[in-house]
Amino acid sequence: MGSLLSPVIANFFMEDFEKKAIEQATHKPICWFRYVDDTFIIWHHGQAKLEYFLIHLNGLHNKIQYTMEKEEGHLPFVHIDIYRKTDGSLGHKVYRKSTHTNLYLHQNSHHHHPANNQSSLP
Repeated sequence: MGSLLSPVIANFFMEDFEKKAIEQATHKPICWFRYVDDTFIIWHHGQAKLEYFLIHLNGLHNKIQYTMEKEEGHLPFVHIDIYRKTDGSLGHKVYRKSTHTNLYLHQNSHHHHPANNQSSLP
């Protein structure tokens, strides 16, 4: 994103944007969590009002457009698979994309180790 300050400024902007968006909404989510460009909300006002809330969000700024993925038994959010338990509460487990290979770098591979600031080159 260019400058090292860009993510910080973008985060400040989004926090202000979200605060105003929720304040102006007729119906509000129970919770709102965002990490970078993923947002997780819990909504209890019904499907029609959720669609209207999405239209409201997308009408506030022409460069910020939300899409929606609804929970159907489970919902992945930031490497966490959130699911509804039989008692109605939420549970979670580690989420792996279908393309995940379970392959990791071996500790003795020839890749830079972050704790070692010395170069291995002569």
